[in-house]
Amino acid sequence: MLEHELQKGDPEEMNQYQKYSIKVDPNQDDKATEIRICNASRPHMRAFHCAWFGYFITFIVWFAIAPLLPEIKKSLNLSNNEIWTSNIVSVASTIVMRILVGPGCDKFGPRILFSIALIYASIPTACVGFVNSANGLIAVRFFIGIVGCTFVMCQFWCTRMFTKDVIGTANAVAGGWGNLGGGVTQLLMGSILFPLFKIAMSAEMAWRTVCIVPAVVSAIYGFTLYFISDDTPKGNYIELKKNGILPDVSASTSFYQGMLNLNTWILFIQYACCFGVELTMNNAAALYFVEVFDQTTESAAAIASIFGWMNLFARGLGGFCSDKLNSKFGTSKYSLLK
Repeated sequence: MLEHELQKGDPEEMNQYQKYSIKVDPNQDDKATEIRICNASRPHMRAFHCAWFGYFITFIVWFAIAPLLPEIKKSLNLSNNEIWTSNIVSVASTIVMRILVGPGCDKFGPRILFSIALIYASIPTACVGFVNSANGLIAVRFFIGIVGCTFVMCQFWCTRMFTKDVIGTANAVAGGWGNLGGGVTQLLMGSILFPLFKIAMSAEMAWRTVCIVPAVVSAIYGFTLYFISDDTPKGNYIELKKNGILPDVSASTSFYQGMLNLNTWILFIQYACCFGVELTMNNAAALYFVEVFDQTTESAAAIASIFGWMNLFARGLGGFCSDKLNSKFGTSKYSLLK
């Protein structure tokens, strides 16, 4: 399909963009039929890059504490059980919030919710320095963990922008490059920023103040994302609903339809097994290398980062293979339920 350009009198002339920079399918709501990584033009590729980088920032914020846990444990005299409890709640809050923001995306679109989540996450992240007990650590990690819900906005956004022929690759690359933040944050927080802060202050003051950096970045990007991107190829949800192009959706109806679909629960189990392992590694790796192999905080963080770097290629490869299987066999041919 060639680049789609709207003509005068076209029933879609209320689109925000009269011409797209990449190939689209007008029969699929002007979704893109290709992915051009080096292109950042609006709306398709701009949304793609905003989505994966926003999720990347999510992981920087979400796991900023992880490489610092050896220092936090020592400063606050915490037990392993208390550390693991904080790890658990940082994931538990994400699970609840992801269920809630899914219907929210159907109703309000991904861009607004993405921005709100990133701006919100900057607040508890900046408060890490006030932690003085196990309960304080558990509480702050619970509230920070909510930001993990941006995975839903990331995947929803890409699905609104790309056709079924390439959506597996688009979602996988966006999600994978976002997950890459889990490895980068180990290196950034534990091996770069923490030792830099220690030059000017004690180790305890360093871990108490260093999280201000990801907090500020998250807030700035949250504001930026809102103004530089679009919800769909045809514009934002508010304008599309106002002009009658996009029907209003009930969040509760969307929620029940998803929850009552058996495929949802099959994918839930699969995702829990794979992503659950990744989150465990992100949380535990640095502390493990310090306690078992007597590494410094800086070196343990560098070693732990290696696991997260696999997302640079592994997840995208899975999405590419899914698209190829879908084009050859169709989704229903290799799914358990239609």
